Amino acid sequence: MPESLAGAIVFSVTPTILVGLIFWFIVRALLRSDRTERAAYAKVEAEERARAEAQERAESRELSGRAGATGTSGLSDRSDLSDRSGRRTV
Repeated sequence: MPESLAGAIVFSVTPTILVGLIFWFIVRALLRSDRTERAAYAKVEAEERARAEAQERAESRELSGRAGATGTSGLSDRSDLSDRSGRRTV
């Protein structure tokens, strides 16, 4: 045990400061990992959206190409139209 007042103050405040620093490092690591995970998730989600949009564009081009090749506007002859599940539309 320190015998001077300054030594007693340092001796009593040091554990509180150390525990506070440990807590701060843990919270900081959690917040940074959450931020990094959210950024990675947003990147993956953007790639998936771009892939889905490209696929939809390709499907619409294919459908419009088929309609142009048969010489119909796509509305008069509905026998070849189907929705995404493969069922024929009416």
